[in-house]
Amino acid sequence: MLKKILTILAIISLWQLIYFIFPADHYVIPSPVEIGGTFYEVLMSKEIFFHTLASFSRVVVGFFIAAIVGIGLALLFGYYRTVGEYFRPIVEILRPIPPIAWIPIAILIFGLGNASAYFIVFLGAFFPIFTNTYFGVISLPKIYKNVASSFELGRFVFFRKILFKFSLPYIFTGLKIGIGMAWICVIAAELIGAQSGLGYFIQLNRLMLQTDKMLVGMILIGIIGYFLNYLISTAEKTVVKWGTK
Repeated sequence: MLKKILTILAIISLWQLIYFIFPADHYVIPSPVEIGGTFYEVLMSKEIFFHTLASFSRVVVGFFIAAIVGIGLALLFGYYRTVGEYFRPIVEILRPIPPIAWIPIAILIFGLGNASAYFIVFLGAFFPIFTNTYFGVISLPKIYKNVASSFELGRFVFFRKILFKFSLPYIFTGLKIGIGMAWICVIAAELIGAQSGLGYFIQLNRLMLQTDKMLVGMILIGIIGYFLNYLISTAEKTVVKWGTK
């Protein structure tokens, strides 16, 4: 942790040093000192907490739905290979479409507000979660199935004790990628079709030509994205102890 902090401080110091050596237009590119002052002002105004909470809540709802649906369908399609062969091509066709491309359709269907943001977040998180989980399920060695058959394990016991646990490392990989995509997608959705959130905060300050506040919003996006990924990584170390040593 100390090395990470020192690296960040070194980058900020270098940025400030370059700013002193090659003075730039304060209006276009604020210095780290100016951004730090603006950051403090934004926090004291407390308005940023409203936008942060709005973005965070949209990510949590959309990501939770994507995790439930993505993991559930992947386990189902992986276990019943025949069913999976029929439906997986549909997923593969939809997967390359960027979630941002769905924003106009989401606004037409759900209107401006949380529902369209939930939908975009869901799309962004669903595909990495589904793909990684499905790959984990189909990667189960055949010997596991043979042993389960030899011991006459029931379908539910095999599904819960063997298939699901074997797939957990793949599931968490999908969740970590999915939460990153979800966070990116909610910001993109808020830039276009929302009246609150960090994306809206950046867009509003862009229109008002307040670059320092735009950068503060971007920094908060990075910090919260790191925090979300850290939460899932910590959960993975707690649940998948055999795969995180």
